[in-house]
Amino acid sequence: MREKDLVLGIDVGGTKTSFGFVDREGAIFNATPIPTQADESAQAFVSRLHRRIEEIRVSLPCPHRLRGVGIGAPNAHHDRGTIEKAVNLNWGDTVDFVGLIRQYYDLPVSITNDANAAAIGEMLFGSARGMKHFLVITLGTGLGSGIVTDGRLLTGASGFAGELGHTVVDPGGRECGCGKRGCLETYVSATGLRRTALELLASRCDPSPLRGVSYQDMTSKQIFDMAREGDIIALEAFDRTARILGMKLADAVAHLSPEVVFLAGGLAAAGDILLVPTEQYMNDFLFRVYQGTVKLMPSGLEAGTSAILGAAALIWSER
Repeated sequence: MREKDLVLGIDVGGTKTSFGFVDREGAIFNATPIPTQADESAQAFVSRLHRRIEEIRVSLPCPHRLRGVGIGAPNAHHDRGTIEKAVNLNWGDTVDFVGLIRQYYDLPVSITNDANAAAIGEMLFGSARGMKHFLVITLGTGLGSGIVTDGRLLTGASGFAGELGHTVVDPGGRECGCGKRGCLETYVSATGLRRTALELLASRCDPSPLRGVSYQDMTSKQIFDMAREGDIIALEAFDRTARILGMKLADAVAHLSPEVVFLAGGLAAAGDILLVPTEQYMNDFLFRVYQGTVKLMPSGLEAGTSAILGAAALIWSER
């Protein structure tokens, strides 16, 4: 049987890390999650990750040649190969993550932040194929953004361009894990949606099944399920989230004038409950010259695999 060229795609998260083997067409083989265990050292984590990768690699369904390793991670710097001051990883100020991976793989290794990886994956394997100007907004525990202009990923002078999640909605607002107050991701994310629902439950008297759910147990999925059933509190929580997101996307359009804004990540799985009002609010806030020039769409990458595809696309996009 002929060898298949594959790239190892790794998505590093504060709670879970996923990896898989991706071919040039975007097919994923043996996608596997492991706990990140963010309190252990980066060296120990990479050693444990390598052992699991090799355990899975021997069970691949075909002979293969590994062509490189692509990594998406929070606060990753593409040019330096580092992860720097990641809020949810106890690895200190700077970790030479590419260097750690190269201890095990003498191959091309590329790293960028998770939202940038999602944007490259969208361009190579998703709905942004052929586009030169678009944004990908990832809505998970936080809010990330990958910006493509003129067919190139925008990284800026610092290498960290595109942190829309840490633009400010309210200077005196919710405390963010980054140390600031009122960051967009404290309102628009799975965590932000839950905080909004809890504030509504505290300030309003409307009956809601969510009143029987504790703060620790409440999830964005429960709020979505209640919204789908017409619960007033859940619907209002989504509407407030959509309004803030639409407003900030209108600002982003004024800066970047993209063709499309793609929503990806767990919260984006809410579909039209989030997408429709966000698009309406975005258009309400848009400067008139941009109205009718930008679409809001769900990611074209399959939920649950987009991060691995995006990481692998870092290597495939360079070949």
